[in-house]
Amino acid sequence: MIARLSGVLDAIETDGCVVDVGGVGYLVYCSGKTLSRLPRVGEPVVLAVITHVREDHIHLYGFLDGAEREWFRLLTTVQGVGSKVALAILSVLAPGELGAAIALQDRTALTRADGVGPKLAARILVELKDKAAGLAVVVPLAAARTAAVAGGPLAGAADDAVSALVNLGYRRVEAFGAVAAAQRRLGAEAALDALIRAGLQELAP
Repeated sequence: MIARLSGVLDAIETDGCVVDVGGVGYLVYCSGKTLSRLPRVGEPVVLAVITHVREDHIHLYGFLDGAEREWFRLLTTVQGVGSKVALAILSVLAPGELGAAIALQDRTALTRADGVGPKLAARILVELKDKAAGLAVVVPLAAARTAAVAGGPLAGAADDAVSALVNLGYRRVEAFGAVAAAQRRLGAEAALDALIRAGLQELAP
């Protein structure tokens, strides 16, 4: 099984690329985000690879970072999510954004991907809610938006609030969702203690 390719980028296609390794060209399917980050044709490239072997084909799926590869693996464990749909999701949502969407149970974010309707999006959110907690790559969407506008100070408060809730025994994925919801409700100037209190209210049964 091929797990890594190191060679020269020979071509970039609509849904993948060709990597020349010792004179052999390997067609590797990639997400749109990975394709946009590839070097120029003729330059060296290294891709982490997942190999899918079936009776009628062998397909290679390539990733520039381990986070995207792990999300691809996780997505394809959901019934109805094949390799094509997983790549479509990763084409519109970076790993951190995908993790935040699952933490927030944001179905609309997932339906931006080709081939993902409301029912499939709901299934993904339900099936990956707990599994995604093991991937420490998520950042609250609201905190990320505020950080982009205000230069980052609230991102620190939100991160601290998440850490506080985790220290109280809540799962990280629950803490992310609670703090993001609290932040939307309280606004951009919410202090750390207010975010923690509001997050606890969000988590209350």
